[in-house]
Amino acid sequence: MSLIEVTDLTIRLGGNTVLSHVDFHMDEGEIVTIVGPNGSGKSTLLKAIIGAIRPSAGTVRLRPDLRIGYVPQKLHVDPTLPLTVQRFMNLPHQVAHADVRRALTEAGAEDLGNRQMADLSGGQFQRVMLARALLSKPQLLILDEATQGLDQPGSAAFYRQIEQVRSDLGCAVLMVSHELHVVMAASDRVICLNGHVCCQGEPEHVASAPEYRALFGSGTQGALALYRHEHNHSHDPGCGHDHSHTHEAAE
Repeated sequence: MSLIEVTDLTIRLGGNTVLSHVDFHMDEGEIVTIVGPNGSGKSTLLKAIIGAIRPSAGTVRLRPDLRIGYVPQKLHVDPTLPLTVQRFMNLPHQVAHADVRRALTEAGAEDLGNRQMADLSGGQFQRVMLARALLSKPQLLILDEATQGLDQPGSAAFYRQIEQVRSDLGCAVLMVSHELHVVMAASDRVICLNGHVCCQGEPEHVASAPEYRALFGSGTQGALALYRHEHNHSHDPGCGHDHSHTHEAAE
């Protein structure tokens, strides 16, 4: 079976319908990005997948014994706390030194073990967070706005590292982000979400879909092409369907 199978998912919170009739799946080795404006339900979908939110209707099924690594949107570390990267990687349980070294290397942070967490740059901090998520040798890596606060070159470098992780470890990657061009460039498949699935498919096809352009503007399609490495994919015919929904601008 797929790693994740979400069927007809509806979630209501506080009397509001946050997600409605969402169908979603992920297969082994895929990089899938979920994009959408603020309040579109992206993080809610992630929480439903990891079991933090119970569906109001529909189902979420994970492959049995699926190992998941999670990189959160942000984590505050008290800057006055003397905490090296090595010690941080051993919280809350002791981890074999070889496993810590392996995970830091896989995340491109092999030289940071003795650095203080408070002294890391934003990009270095996120690589350490990635390394921590890789300690469990995940089959699925989930990143929720993992590059928030980084500049565009820093984000691009981080997502290139994610591509390398997928290549080296063979794990699937599920990303949620506002950073359209860089994130979509690293993706095999994109889900455009705005309370429901507006469209989905390969990045170039989603970028040209009317639903996506209604949310993010037509200029995003040309910018996306600057970042893509390949342009010869076949397109999912299910992406371009017209919907009658009205969307507001993302920003």
